[in-house]
Amino acid sequence: MTIKLLSVNHIRLAVTDIERSKSFYMDLLGLNHDTDIGDRVVLASDGLFLILKPTTDPNAVPFNDAFSESHCGLDRVSFDVESYAVLEEAIALFDARGVWHSEIVDLSNIGVPMYVLAFRDPDNIFVELVAPKPQ
Repeated sequence: MTIKLLSVNHIRLAVTDIERSKSFYMDLLGLNHDTDIGDRVVLASDGLFLILKPTTDPNAVPFNDAFSESHCGLDRVSFDVESYAVLEEAIALFDARGVWHSEIVDLSNIGVPMYVLAFRDPDNIFVELVAPKPQ
């Protein structure tokens, strides 16, 4: 027996500065402020929920702590977008805001018909935008 998954219910990220991360995800990815639950902020868009929470114990966080996909746990967060054109628009927005990003990568050479654009949030969390490649 296996458990049949339907979709992702929500993503929750531990961040070092709630307001900075809230602005980042709202201003760049168009998420809307949905509600606050205690010290957590819920952002939403079309059934996608991103919850931002402060690091569990701010006093226990190492100085200049930042996300690393090299550690056990979360490697990245990927969001689907409509088209390659959206990825190009994202690059212009990231450049205007000084946000690090990769080039758009075509994964069809490894048998995956999609384009990927990677970037990092204020806590260095690796985030991707993924667009389908027409066949």
